[in-house]
Amino acid sequence: MAKIELINICKKYKDETVIDDLNLTIKDGSFTVLVGPSGCGKSTTLRMIAGLETATGGEIRIGGKRVNDTAPGHRDVAMVFQNYALYPTMTVRGNIEFGLKNRGVAKAEREKLIAEIAEIVGLDQLLDRKPQQLSGGQRQRVALARAMVKKPKVFILDEPLSNLDAKLRNQMRTELIQLHRRLGTTFVYVTHDQVEAMSMGDEIVVMHQGVIQQADTPMKLYHEPANLFTAQFIGTPAMNVLDTRDAAGLSLESESTVAKLGFRPEQAVFDWGGMHEGYRLTGEVMTRESLGAENIYQIKAPGGVFFVKTFLEPLREEQTVRVVVPYEQLYYFGPDGKRLYGVRVQERQLAAAGGV
Repeated sequence: MAKIELINICKKYKDETVIDDLNLTIKDGSFTVLVGPSGCGKSTTLRMIAGLETATGGEIRIGGKRVNDTAPGHRDVAMVFQNYALYPTMTVRGNIEFGLKNRGVAKAEREKLIAEIAEIVGLDQLLDRKPQQLSGGQRQRVALARAMVKKPKVFILDEPLSNLDAKLRNQMRTELIQLHRRLGTTFVYVTHDQVEAMSMGDEIVVMHQGVIQQADTPMKLYHEPANLFTAQFIGTPAMNVLDTRDAAGLSLESESTVAKLGFRPEQAVFDWGGMHEGYRLTGEVMTRESLGAENIYQIKAPGGVFFVKTFLEPLREEQTVRVVVPYEQLYYFGPDGKRLYGVRVQERQLAAAGGV
């Protein structure tokens, strides 16, 4: 059992509050990703779970046991760092074996464990090499193997792929997902890259300024963002967000004041015949980014700039276009940034709006 519970966690450095009353449950066996911009508190949260930082207030439980005062080495947690932290004078075998020796594991058992783990991560042919003879991906596998050989209840990974090039990073994402499925152990993973988070996690925790903005599955975060920050942080390109005062021809009815409306770039369609019903915008194509199967357009309208993602044949640049977003695909946000529900379009637009 490796469920992790963070209850009313606070973390302060002198007079600065980094984490404020954080509550989070990480399910046993899940691949949970903490994601957010630099300085949001995700790595601090990770280090408190591992015991490398002390919580100023609140309670940390691993497997139902309070661990606030438990030393890092006794929490049954293994951590993989961004810089790998390998011993340069030791071979791959020596790096993997080091922790086992310190724990007094017998030689025969050590050899068995090393062989088993090395095969899983594809290092069985590299055990006699030293770190400087390895590629970045191979070094990352050594760091993973050194953590795995302890057979911990929880794996903690702090931006482990950030030092790799894009191609290798994609490959290692796939390998980590497969590794998690094979081990069935709780993974807690930190990244600032929302693409990495969406592709790897089965549960994602979005953080900003030490506060959890939303904790949910990748698809719910994307399709059902709870607030403006999550809506704009998750997605490439980000959700288009416009001030409602610029929403020409659109009359909204809600119990709360609607400050902003949003829509995903792929939810907007080019409307050449005026046959679609929805929120209409007219603007000029500023740029087009072709990504093979899809095209991303940046469009400038009188009320602002927005993006449209389409799989259609590319348009000419610098031409005027009309775009329509179905009413049911619009998102509404209050002045405090929280998502508003139950907003109705009071009057339908009867003609294309001249501005945003």
